[in-house]
Amino acid sequence: MRKRFPIAPAHPERLCWGCDQYCSADDLRCGNGSDRTQHPAELLGAEWFKEPGFEDLADVMPDPR
Repeated sequence: MRKRFPIAPAHPERLCWGCDQYCSADDLRCGNGSDRTQHPAELLGAEWFKEPGFEDLADVMPDPR
């Protein structure tokens, strides 16, 4: 079973969001490249889950406010 993906984590910059392992930014165990994958909130803003393509998440997950 997959982990639930957090909508609004407290400190997204501390983790790599590239796979289900959620490694710390300085310990990328999966070898998925040399840089960490940013959380969508870092790239698209606080309401990233309301963007086109994430409609399914908006219905399932509560609004983080």
